Amino acid sequence: MVNDLAEKARMLRKHVVHLAADSPGAHVGGSMSAVEILTALYFDGVLRVDPANPSAPDRDRLIFSKGHSSAAYYAALAEAGFFPVSELDTYKKTGSRLAGHPHTGIPGVELATGSLGHGLPVGVGLAMAASADRSPGRVFVIVGDGECQEGSMWEAAMAAAHYGLDNLVVIVDRNGIQEDGPTEEIMALEPFADKWRAFGWATVEVDGHDVGELSTVLHEVPLTWGRPTVVIAKTVKGKGLSFSENTNTWHYGHLSEELKEQALRELGGVR
Repeated sequence: MVNDLAEKARMLRKHVVHLAADSPGAHVGGSMSAVEILTALYFDGVLRVDPANPSAPDRDRLIFSKGHSSAAYYAALAEAGFFPVSELDTYKKTGSRLAGHPHTGIPGVELATGSLGHGLPVGVGLAMAASADRSPGRVFVIVGDGECQEGSMWEAAMAAAHYGLDNLVVIVDRNGIQEDGPTEEIMALEPFADKWRAFGWATVEVDGHDVGELSTVLHEVPLTWGRPTVVIAKTVKGKGLSFSENTNTWHYGHLSEELKEQALRELGGVR
């Protein structure tokens, strides 16, 4: 099963390469670092969602707060069956619903995102509503680590703990690099896990590229009843491509035909 998930992750990376090469560009670095997180959620039965009925009232909700990394998100939604894989070819083209940032006109998208620091506050509201309605649906929020420099993140984190929202799970794509450089140079986050614990969250750190480890943890949430959960997934910016790993150079960019061919070779061939 883990091998199947690893192959699915490789497929998502190939989609990202095509989206970054066959369009004006994409956020390559943050898309590649989030691939295993999305793979565990959508392809190992963590998210209780039905692509044939994406508006089911008791569904789990995923808010992809780091919406600039839409290339990976769209790839996961397409492979999960929310819309045809062939529609990925329309990414950023005139008339396409697959814009640079996701919006609610796309099946499976719960919130228009990319304006950083907003996803978690909305997630808190959704989790509070689900709790009040006694709904079994849970709320998962994927955030970037640069996004965690936003004050609204910590206001929401404080509220979630105050209200005991154990139906809320945050997954931090902790790749350590934001648009302008390392997070610890721009605005230091460490001791990062301790901050979440101090705010009252059940906190765990995992290898964000070990899809088996991610799945195991995500199948166990909530980690503590009566507390929200945060999974700090330690990842590599631009994971999978030799030229994009551990650099902010490919935070956003367009892949030339030469780089596209190199990337696909490194990922094991065409999709």
